[in-house]
Amino acid sequence: MRAIASPQPFGMFEGQPVFQTTIFSPAGAVANILNWGAIIRDLQIPLKEGALQRVVLGFDDFDSYLNRSPYFGALVGRYANRIANGQFKLNGRVIELDRNENGKQTLHGGSGGVSQRLWEITNWTTSSVTLGIKLPDGDQGFPGNMEVRCTYAFVADTTLRLSVEAVSDAATVANFAQHSYFNMDGSTDVREHRLRIYSDAYTPVDANLIPKGNIAAVAATAFDFRRERKIGNVDGDTYDHNFVLSEALENGLRPAASLTGCNGLSMQVFTSEPGLQFYDGAMIPTLTGLGGVRYTPHAGVCLEAQNFPDSPNQPSFPSTLLNAGETYRQTTEFRFKNM
Repeated sequence: MRAIASPQPFGMFEGQPVFQTTIFSPAGAVANILNWGAIIRDLQIPLKEGALQRVVLGFDDFDSYLNRSPYFGALVGRYANRIANGQFKLNGRVIELDRNENGKQTLHGGSGGVSQRLWEITNWTTSSVTLGIKLPDGDQGFPGNMEVRCTYAFVADTTLRLSVEAVSDAATVANFAQHSYFNMDGSTDVREHRLRIYSDAYTPVDANLIPKGNIAAVAATAFDFRRERKIGNVDGDTYDHNFVLSEALENGLRPAASLTGCNGLSMQVFTSEPGLQFYDGAMIPTLTGLGGVRYTPHAGVCLEAQNFPDSPNQPSFPSTLLNAGETYRQTTEFRFKNM
């Protein structure tokens, strides 16, 4: 049995130390978790021959996360994804938010969202770490003092579970998502990966990637991933869209997606959430990542389990309202398997 390793210094943020906690599964999977942004910095899965395969994009140093990261590995919120025009109505009042995307809309909770903040490490074991953060009323414009707790835990040989809980003392909105970029085989371009999304419909978007308000069938479109297929296609379509998950919840989770690399390593995503944002990494800038690897567009793919984007402005979408004293809960599992 492994000894419990203490969190290790990784950098400094606003005069406070940033720590990395390393957790292990019984089968030898290993994850490095930062308390800045609740980031999965590294995740390695054992292959059949015993070697470890890195399956996420990340950085070797903290400054790169602070200055260059496109949300690599972070937990994003208070509201994951986009809110149109950086505002919404709540109980008859217009809530004005930080507009951190092109000065037009709010993305991932604003420029000071939880992905850009230092969390407290409240507990850790050999196989899990729990982080907590307190967000003041009015932070990024959102109402309510909110307490958020996030746990990463290996719950099986190669299953990493994310659990998120949030409570507010005033009515607000809540929507969190894990924003890792996945690459199953270390290739430079994941468009050869095979993807299945358990969805019959998606939410079309405008030029600013804001949902138009309707739900459209994926059948006979480039968004049809109901059967496993390569991410890339001859029409050169790119993806940054919300898919409406079709399967019913069973024991609190539903299948959302499966992703398979050319090496046969696959990942299944199960979640409590109603939607999955599929982003194919087309806008990843040229970066130097983990182990000195050069990242370019399509170096990784995001499969972000969450509620629908812009739900506070879309009455027909599932509600993201969190009333005072209620508890927001999300569970998402990343289940890895060698084919």
